[in-house]
Amino acid sequence: MAGAGPRRPKGAKSAERTAAASRPVARVLVDVPLPVHLDRPFDYQVPDRLDADAVPGCRVRVRFRGKLVDGYLLERTETSEFPGTLSWLERVPSPEPVLTPDLLEMCRAVATRYGGMLADVVRLAIPPRHAGAEKSAPREPGPPPPRPAAQAWARYQHGTSFLEAVHAGRPARAVWQALPGEDWPARLAEAATTAAAAGRGALVVVPDHRDLQRLHHACTELLGEAGVVALAAELAPAERYHRWLAVLRGAVRVVIGTRAAMFAPVRDLGFAAVWDDGDELHSYPQVPYPHTRDVLTQRAHAAGASLIVGAFARTAEAALLAESGWAHELAAHRSDVRAAAPRVTAIGEDDTQLARDPAARAARLPSVAFEAARAALGAGAPVLVQVPRRGYVPALACGDCRERARCRRCAGPLALPGGSEGGVPKPAACRWCGAAEAAFRCPSCGSRRLRAVAVGAGRTAEELGRAFSNVPVRTSGAGEVLASVPAKPALIVSTPGAEPVAEGGYGAALLLDGRTLLGRPELRAAETALRLWFAAAALVRPARDGGRVVVMADSSLQPVQALVRWDPAWFASLELAERDQLGFPPARRVAAVDGTPEAIESLLDSADLPTTAEVLGPVPLGEVDADGNAERERLIVRVDRAEGRALASSLHAAQAVRAARKAAELQVRLDPPDML
Repeated sequence: MAGAGPRRPKGAKSAERTAAASRPVARVLVDVPLPVHLDRPFDYQVPDRLDADAVPGCRVRVRFRGKLVDGYLLERTETSEFPGTLSWLERVPSPEPVLTPDLLEMCRAVATRYGGMLADVVRLAIPPRHAGAEKSAPREPGPPPPRPAAQAWARYQHGTSFLEAVHAGRPARAVWQALPGEDWPARLAEAATTAAAAGRGALVVVPDHRDLQRLHHACTELLGEAGVVALAAELAPAERYHRWLAVLRGAVRVVIGTRAAMFAPVRDLGFAAVWDDGDELHSYPQVPYPHTRDVLTQRAHAAGASLIVGAFARTAEAALLAESGWAHELAAHRSDVRAAAPRVTAIGEDDTQLARDPAARAARLPSVAFEAARAALGAGAPVLVQVPRRGYVPALACGDCRERARCRRCAGPLALPGGSEGGVPKPAACRWCGAAEAAFRCPSCGSRRLRAVAVGAGRTAEELGRAFSNVPVRTSGAGEVLASVPAKPALIVSTPGAEPVAEGGYGAALLLDGRTLLGRPELRAAETALRLWFAAAALVRPARDGGRVVVMADSSLQPVQALVRWDPAWFASLELAERDQLGFPPARRVAAVDGTPEAIESLLDSADLPTTAEVLGPVPLGEVDADGNAERERLIVRVDRAEGRALASSLHAAQAVRAARKAAELQVRLDPPDML
């Protein structure tokens, strides 16, 4: 295992071999994209001038394949198994041991779980170096903070005992069902501060920057600005590395952040938490595609730390943690849930249920929703309107047969862009090629009528403005995301996930187009819809204070029943049981393999799959060549959970064999969220 070093003069060969026999060897992980069969460290000689600085975990520069590349020194040994001449370490940019033994072990565990390469995980875990940050980052930790009172945790069964376990350093693990209207950033800050008060580290990961800002504010109130570090990919490189080094050196005990923080090298980890684990932002979009929940679960288990998987809703994965006994439920009594929850009403999206008021009919509001909004506005409270999609009318269909309306040129979906030209509303246009379609004719039935399949936030805001002419209408979504709104009458039209927090809570929430959310072509559609509904409904005042939630969906559906009863655990249990019957995660481990038909067939021939492996497909991914044959296909392999690591290992080994033969590359993902 040698790096490709520079050539030596012929006369120096024997002298080099003699000297190499007595020189120490550095085992280096090179930080370059490599074929899978080269997923291993390489040995280099350590020159005398670098002997003191070349410590395990430091960054190094080495020659690899004729180029000077970065790497990490994993360990120092006295001998090498490589029979040839070893190349030399060229430089040690910094003796700072950034790849600590604990961090290296965690990266190896993540690579093993997802069937990935160690170098790819290390690249996600360690930010790029900035020399100035190494000089300015603090090294000494401050005194432990005082333990917070945290009386609010007493509202949850076992909440007080959980915090006692965190402070005592016992590994308590919980699936936390947050109460409606709960100030969840304050609760997580209290739990993290409890661990810090005992001299241990804490790590809390949230989906996006808005959640991070709220959590940071809650933590600074208990710990001060210097007592907490926020890590996010959006930080400037120098600032990010400065904060990361402060964590590595143990100068800061409490670390918060988005998914980039899941690998934060927190010293003596005592508490970890992930908020809203069902949010797709928790899944890293780079190989090997790790998920925050799984990484923190693994870290907490390895470190003997306490863990919280919390949200207003509950995923099937969180339900498995609770039902398997690995974690216990942290939930309030049903009487407390009912007292904190708003009143929820489900209304089917049938036109016959629209209000008699013409303005309400134009805004597509049934009478119940219209009256709930009017009552909340009359009480001086804002009203939240959740719309599944942004834009004006992002999807159209034939007005008679309801076949999806498509472009005659490229078969792309038609939509209404909104606005007007010369006082005339703009015609439908293709969302792919942009061509206008002023004379639509349905190819199925010949009708020229169009109807909206889904109405976006822009069109909804326009219609609500006409229905409530004296009330300001604000939007929160892709263009501008509002952080908070005052306790004044206003209509806040928001896309899912962009709902601002209202001072004192919303008076009402209208959850429109439930059929659109539930009708997504995914197995996770119902779970996702319910998670988004709970997140919005949790911002509404309790029913005793007049809080109302109206969801536009059939009340007979299980997700809607769970929302009406405010019982996410019940639905998550049903979802988990259904996944078990279908053989999908988290009940079983699943691998999705994408590639050409020839490459997939070759992989099946060479892979030593586990005994419980079930192969589904391959099926075309929709891409065809000139002859109509599929260019790329997807193969699904699923196994029992106990053989998940064996599946990842077998696919990794098969890819290594293919890479050594320079065969076509395949994309392999374990438990991909988008497949579900």
